[in-house]
Amino acid sequence: MNAPLMILPMAQPVPEGAGEFRLPSKDQPVVLGTVMTKVGEVPRIGSDLHWADKRGHYLVRWNIGRDHFTVDPGLYGMGEPINDSPVLVTANYKLSFDLLRRTMGDKSCWILVLDTKGINVWCAAGKGTFGTEELIDRIKASRLQDVVSHRKLIVPQLGATGVAAFEIKKFSGFSVTYGPVMLQDLPAFLDNDCKATTKMRIKEFPLHERLVLIPVEIMQALQQGLPIILFFLLLAGFVGDGPFLQAAVSHGLPPSLALLTGIAAGTIAVPLLLPWIPGRAFSVKGGLCGLVLFALLFTSTVFGMDYSLLAKSSWLLITLAVSSWFGMAFTGASTYTSLNGVKKEMLRAMPVQFIFIVSGTGLWAASLWLA
Repeated sequence: MNAPLMILPMAQPVPEGAGEFRLPSKDQPVVLGTVMTKVGEVPRIGSDLHWADKRGHYLVRWNIGRDHFTVDPGLYGMGEPINDSPVLVTANYKLSFDLLRRTMGDKSCWILVLDTKGINVWCAAGKGTFGTEELIDRIKASRLQDVVSHRKLIVPQLGATGVAAFEIKKFSGFSVTYGPVMLQDLPAFLDNDCKATTKMRIKEFPLHERLVLIPVEIMQALQQGLPIILFFLLLAGFVGDGPFLQAAVSHGLPPSLALLTGIAAGTIAVPLLLPWIPGRAFSVKGGLCGLVLFALLFTSTVFGMDYSLLAKSSWLLITLAVSSWFGMAFTGASTYTSLNGVKKEMLRAMPVQFIFIVSGTGLWAASLWLA
């Protein structure tokens, strides 16, 4: 006899220990005091950003301390919230948290912070840390149903890919309303009874938004590239003809510069020129930028003489592989593509990039040996 039908579970189970009562620490620089509620003292925050906050924002833009730039997850009260104040959901990446509280200004609200492991809302939604299970956990852990009289959550629209509204409703009793795309529209959205205009649902990717991504992309690219450059220089110094330093410069510097050219093309040229670079795929856009920069830098007399065609071909392949790889990295930061589009592009581009970097390194090693 068939077993009795059971209520359909969530797509993924709620983590063990979910719902255990816990509130954020009051011993944080952002906490100004507490808000007394039925569940106890909830940390109170304000909208003013101080020098330390702005300094932290600058540093994380350069990938310095980014992994630890967080606030405790849980429930916070902003201003003078009461039981019918709106509940806004965000990530525990402090830059996202700070921008939200600054945008809210003198408005009172509750802010429910999810543990996204220090990742912003958009990226965390794609990675699954800004997700359904985590949101349900935070609702129950904060005893939110005892703090507010309504059952409404305002979730960032860019976090919608990670949050299943019907499951939130089913397992917590709270309904989800997706806020505007841009944070600066949030106050107007709240004033308009949580109704978004058509413009509030459109996300563009203007130049200034692309510019702020460049520093962190450069730093992350250099972290990956510098060990390879060191490998080029050391191998050239030991294997190349002549004294170590002379061989390292003569044979190791060109492929190192080729790699740096690829990094510059992928992390600087691509975001700057994104709308005007031909092609839809970011890997192709990166490769094209790499090809142009390589032509500009490596056709000069400095690298146009005294090197074999084998060596020059290896430099080109290295540049194309690296520029395509780092150009493709912007698929996760752009509104130009979708999650499925990113997956398809990576499946197609990564084998080609791998072949190019392996072939380029192999040809360079062969030219070094023949030299």
